[in-house]
Amino acid sequence: MSEADDGVRTAGIDDEPRVRYEKKDHVAHVTLNRPDVLNAMDLRMHEELAAIWDDVEADDDIRVAVLTGAGDRSFSVGQDLRERARLGEEGVPPTTFGSRGQPGWPRLTERFTLSKPVLARVNGYALGGGFELALACDIVVACEEAVFALPEVRLGLVPGAGGAFRLARQLPLKLAMGHLLTGRRLSAARARQFGLVNDVVRAQDLDQCVAGWTDDLVRAAPLSVSAIKEAVLRSVDLPLEQAFATRYVWEERRMRSSDAAEGARAFAEKRDPVWRGR
Repeated sequence: MSEADDGVRTAGIDDEPRVRYEKKDHVAHVTLNRPDVLNAMDLRMHEELAAIWDDVEADDDIRVAVLTGAGDRSFSVGQDLRERARLGEEGVPPTTFGSRGQPGWPRLTERFTLSKPVLARVNGYALGGGFELALACDIVVACEEAVFALPEVRLGLVPGAGGAFRLARQLPLKLAMGHLLTGRRLSAARARQFGLVNDVVRAQDLDQCVAGWTDDLVRAAPLSVSAIKEAVLRSVDLPLEQAFATRYVWEERRMRSSDAAEGARAFAEKRDPVWRGR
């Protein structure tokens, strides 16, 4: 959903990046950069994001990514509906579940093998595809004013970037169906109550809260983080016995690494561990 003004920053018209990307102290900062349209996502933004997620995964120095929206009003209001309306008039087929064959595939919502943790810094509206991005992240921190919703049903659309699937997995089914079938909004406090958000803080405390999470993630052993993330996401719907018996690629890498012994050695030697990672 987008509240964009027509003619402002549509795909391919201006040269300003749709996404800001900065790396510092093992943290990748990814900022959706269309604040004038509440960070609505157009096709060019998806293309830029795909290249960024590729780099996050490939750069061994990066241990965590923080995803947020520019400005103080919106994380993202989802798909740029004005661009979608124009594409429809040009005969481009309507969107449906998944983004295969579209610019930026696999998008974060379908990038199931991303081994680095992603933290969503939600600073306002997280609607439609914006909420779906947050649902796809590993940790979510929101300001008190944040608002979450999947309003696609009110627009003749479906939450095709995983909202229909993830919300039903992350909420009790009746609660998920209530929001999916009506497009009703969730306050940050309500999302926290339901376990969709890790922390809700005042807007002025949002960056400090995010920094606390990223500091802890950077201190953690990167191979352990990747192994745990893979094991959890791959096993969450498996019977417990099968979860134990499943082969996890990142766990095998961790077991064969020097980091597997470094933590215990550092503890015995009363020093901070030095992780070699990958």
